[in-house]
Amino acid sequence: MQERETFRYGAEDIQVLEGLEAVRRRPGMYIGTTGPRGLHHLVFEVVDNSVDEALAGFCDRIDVTLHRDGSVTVEDNGRGIPVEEHPKLGRPAVEVVLTTLHAGGKFGGRGYKVSGGLHGVGVSVVNALSEWLEVNVRREGKVYRQRFARGSPLGPLECAGVTQETGTTVTFKPDPLIFENTEFDTEVLAQRLRELSFLNRGLRITLRDERRDQELVLYHDGGIKDFVHYLNKNKEVLHPEPVYFLRQREDIWVEVAFQYNDTYAETILSYANNIRTVDGGTHEAGLKAAFTRVVTDYARKHNFLKGNDPPLTGEDIREGLTLVLNVRLFEPQFEGQTKTKLGNTEVRGTVDGIVSEGLSTFLEENPGLARRIVEKAIASARAREAARKARELVRRKTALESAALPGKLADCSERDPSVCELYLVEGDSAGGSAKQGRDRRFQAILPLRGKILNVEKARLDKILGNEEIRALVTALGTGIGDDFDLSRARYHRIILMTDADVDGAHIRTLLLTFFYRYMRPLIEAGYVYIAQPPLYRVEKKGRQGTYIYSEAELQKFIRSNGLDGLEIKRYKGLGEMNPEQLWETTMDPAHRTILQVSLRDAIAAEELFTTLMGDQVEPRREFIERHAREVRNLDI
Repeated sequence: MQERETFRYGAEDIQVLEGLEAVRRRPGMYIGTTGPRGLHHLVFEVVDNSVDEALAGFCDRIDVTLHRDGSVTVEDNGRGIPVEEHPKLGRPAVEVVLTTLHAGGKFGGRGYKVSGGLHGVGVSVVNALSEWLEVNVRREGKVYRQRFARGSPLGPLECAGVTQETGTTVTFKPDPLIFENTEFDTEVLAQRLRELSFLNRGLRITLRDERRDQELVLYHDGGIKDFVHYLNKNKEVLHPEPVYFLRQREDIWVEVAFQYNDTYAETILSYANNIRTVDGGTHEAGLKAAFTRVVTDYARKHNFLKGNDPPLTGEDIREGLTLVLNVRLFEPQFEGQTKTKLGNTEVRGTVDGIVSEGLSTFLEENPGLARRIVEKAIASARAREAARKARELVRRKTALESAALPGKLADCSERDPSVCELYLVEGDSAGGSAKQGRDRRFQAILPLRGKILNVEKARLDKILGNEEIRALVTALGTGIGDDFDLSRARYHRIILMTDADVDGAHIRTLLLTFFYRYMRPLIEAGYVYIAQPPLYRVEKKGRQGTYIYSEAELQKFIRSNGLDGLEIKRYKGLGEMNPEQLWETTMDPAHRTILQVSLRDAIAAEELFTTLMGDQVEPRREFIERHAREVRNLDI
């Protein structure tokens, strides 16, 4: 028997990471990722401190500036970070805030009554993960300045002049030793800053991009009422102005704005102290309970519900509802550092009571509109019952395992979903090439005939009546609607492979709309991808053919090789490739490129799908005009 090698393990092996060294060693623990999301999180951490000053009533202006050298400045006109010596640490308070984890003015309750940044790690983490950072504080008639490099002070806090203004300016440059890419995306920043401007009525936020000489000013005197207008701007609304109310009970402020539209989807955005609670929580539970109870009671009281009508559910009542819920409280309890779910038990009853009171008053004072809302909910309930029967049919077929799978599905032999791929292919021609060219062990092919139903304009019962969608749902195995279960997914890669023309782009958008509206967990789990087939194949005498994937790549190839003797073949459809070519360029995991679909910003995604697939023509025309110059591959 071989003797096991032993290693000494003693006290000297216990490492103690001093200061911000722990942040640089394990940045993912503090910002989630060193990819694009983590990079932009640095800006939001600094901005959140400025917004907390606004919440406290001391700031009404925040300026964010992207510089050409890759640095970013966040400036506010708040009180300015304290600069006097910390009584326990003997260093200026601003230096303590920037170099010490869990140091800030948000723990004792005296500096901030309401705050989003409660963990106290924000700005110190930004400092730790920056190549350099400079802070300027305008306070008590003077300007103070201090510089840092990778979290460490380069010198003491110094007085740099006098001023009559107050506020804080933080400029930092993300550390390329930490981040994969240090270039900021203006649109990502704009989405979050726009959200903050809606949530904080009267706060002016300016985003300047010196790299492109662009400026965006965000100011919304209507607050979350303007937010609802913005979310519904591409929809037909049932009432012109959003319903709005703001109430306070003890130390909890509840602000609600809502407006019904004629679509079949609900959009509820909930926030606690400016933090988006993506997973809801007690405040959202209280709101939904109030809506269900109040609307149902109103329908019964006024005899809208007939004896043979199915009972109304919360989903029925919220059909076509766009709502923003913004609560502010002294000590929010979030589930985890990600802060995606509010856990304060007392908030549920408070929100329930305030929303019940406001909604009841609105319905009683607007009987005509109340009738339309109730009738819409009843129609939804009837459609839900029809959809339930359609789902049962799909479920019964699925239960038959292989016998229930669509006849046109060419399934794979592997049964482990984590290694299985399903290609959704446009048309029988491309489907035939894909079936012949695939690796049958783990790649399945489902050809789709024509364009699937536009789910943006239909309820679930009609959607499930569409043959192509039924085939897709059955093949995926997850169920749909109330029956959806991600754990039943038969493939962990669902790859949309459509032609590189207008029809192909339309089909891809229809499929993405379907997944976004009815199978969003597939996107959130990272299961949905878009294939990237080549646009051209170019050949020169005596040389092996080359595949080209974009117009820019083609022009570069021509500049390098010249046009003499060059043959260029444009692939207008996947069916023009033989099986070997399709495998080699688009399906072989060793050589293909596939783009993973993500929900980086749900608000932006909501706006995009409504614009492209909704009823309103004008917003779609404006979108096309605005982005016409960005088109990469135009098929004429």
